[in-house]
Amino acid sequence: MRRRIDIAEAGRMLLTREHLRNNGVTERQLRDALRAQSLRRVHRGSYVRAKDWTSLWWEGQHLLKVLAVKAASQGKGPLFTHASAAVLWGLPMYRMGDQPVQIVVDGTRHSRVIAGVVRRDMRLDDGDITEIEGFRVTSLIRTTFDVARTAAFDTAVSCTDAALRQRAVSGQVVDAEADALWRAEALRLARPGLRGVRQAREVLDFADGRSQLPGESVSRVRLHQLGFSKYELQVPVTGAQGDRYWVDFAFLRARRFGEFDGKGKYLDPDLRTAASSDEAVAEKRREDDIRGVTGWGFARWGYEHIRTPDAFGTRLAAFGIRPPG
Repeated sequence: MRRRIDIAEAGRMLLTREHLRNNGVTERQLRDALRAQSLRRVHRGSYVRAKDWTSLWWEGQHLLKVLAVKAASQGKGPLFTHASAAVLWGLPMYRMGDQPVQIVVDGTRHSRVIAGVVRRDMRLDDGDITEIEGFRVTSLIRTTFDVARTAAFDTAVSCTDAALRQRAVSGQVVDAEADALWRAEALRLARPGLRGVRQAREVLDFADGRSQLPGESVSRVRLHQLGFSKYELQVPVTGAQGDRYWVDFAFLRARRFGEFDGKGKYLDPDLRTAASSDEAVAEKRREDDIRGVTGWGFARWGYEHIRTPDAFGTRLAAFGIRPPG
């Protein structure tokens, strides 16, 4: 199963040529490992074990490339932007794919790609620049805005939801004032002539920090594409013994709750490990309690169901959930 990593773990995974040499790896052994594909070149002078690389989501793989680009740079290193800044901030980039590292440079007329690195000529204010664990990076709000205007819509929404959640949501409760202020600050970055501003406005209008996972964000995008408008997010339910639950989605007309990410692990024998069995039992008890007090049914889906609107529509229809009209 693929996983996410942070900057510290990425640093432990990345193997520089100097590190390998200090650990007794000769140039010939390095070439042999690359030829055998047990080692993968990330960027000039930096490598990663193939099994580590394939264990990561796109964000983690990109983070390794960001670290490798910094390792090959002089001084403080480049200023990272767009998707490269997003992974340093720990933001999700749903299905981002294999992208070049993106940095900001001054004095070029057009953005250009050199050695797997996009060099962007951008106008930035001092407030647009900050630092994360020694990496120069665009601010959280600038990063989110740039992703919102340049990435695919579902990628941009998942990223923006996560950023908005950091700034304006505690648990499942939205701070309305903080939410409005954050959106307004992001929209102030929409300078005339900047590419993708129209989409950025649409993403910022659609974003909702209550979505806790990228899959929940993309589920909302698919629901919108399918014509759904009347459903609730993060719905509170009080159980028979007073337990407080939160459910991802509630479809009022169908009287169904919806949950993403395959939380019903008891349904999948491949996930019935000793560590997960207690969680699976607790999840089943939770669902049974919610069913008992509400009389509503449940619909569940995972990433494989939200790849396209049609696939998601088919999944929902199997539970009796259909768009109006």
